[in-house]
Amino acid sequence: MTIHIYQIIVVGISVVMIYSGIESLVRGKSGQTLTKLLIRIFVWGGMSLIALFPSFTNILASLVGLQGNINAVILTVFLLIFLMIFKLLSAIERLEQSISELTRKESLEEIKKK
Repeated sequence: MTIHIYQIIVVGISVVMIYSGIESLVRGKSGQTLTKLLIRIFVWGGMSLIALFPSFTNILASLVGLQGNINAVILTVFLLIFLMIFKLLSAIERLEQSISELTRKESLEEIKKK
């Protein structure tokens, strides 16, 4: 089995992303929940699995009913889209928290002035 550069890159990024999620959960950073961590592990673990074992997509494709080598591309694109949606939802959640904090601070300042 030969290892290609993209495999090393994907596994490296996956390890960093999973570690980052675990660290955020352990430190109690806002917005990081166990559910998000499990989703992160599923997505990045899946990407690592596919990068290390490309033939796994054929097994997955036969379970789903798809045939051909295009399966790896479809599955990878699906995972990337899923990741982008997850990142966008996290960013929106952070923005909502920031807006809520700012609104509370302004409301308290207005109450103090009166």
